[in-house]
Amino acid sequence: MTGDINPTLHTAAFAAAEAALNRALELAPAASAALTALEDDVFALHCTAPAVDIYLQPQGNNVRLMGMYDGPITTSIRGEASDFASLATASDPAAALINGNLELHGDSAPLIELQRVLSQLDVDWEAPLVGALGDVAGHQLAEMLRNAFAWGKQASASFGRQLEEFIHEEARLSPPRLELEDFYRDVQALSLRIERLESRSARLRARLRQRAAH
Repeated sequence: MTGDINPTLHTAAFAAAEAALNRALELAPAASAALTALEDDVFALHCTAPAVDIYLQPQGNNVRLMGMYDGPITTSIRGEASDFASLATASDPAAALINGNLELHGDSAPLIELQRVLSQLDVDWEAPLVGALGDVAGHQLAEMLRNAFAWGKQASASFGRQLEEFIHEEARLSPPRLELEDFYRDVQALSLRIERLESRSARLRARLRQRAAH
């Protein structure tokens, strides 16, 4: 949260939120099991207004929430609390994420899977956070967390495809998949041609040596 919250309350807030999330996971075995595929990933949520950084790391069937993390980040999202609220209520989350004010960095696929898992949960953020931070700050952080993790409920089956198309086609952050596949096929064909030429060259050299010997 803001700088007005002392470190003890800050730590207590993350502990309370983490406990609430893991209690919800205990009641959703399928979602809990799906998290194991993400246990090597770390996700960062950077809210600029109010200012709070949250790092989420799946660990087996549970999740760890941290206020600080120095290691590599798989995916990060940055924006104001109102931007996360707009995303959570959007009828087209992909368009909202692409065209809105939120900044997305890193690998989108693990983030989409995380959202799919967490959107299945019914997490009581309010009670533990209000207990740790008080009514105003607790409600504020609870609302932000609800919005940050809720947009997967509205995400359609085509969300991943839309986001991938944006990354490949509109943002041009990497070549389109079809272009990559064509490139790899061309490389393989060229490699095969080189091997055939080398084989023919070896046979010709052998014949020349035989003629020279006679």
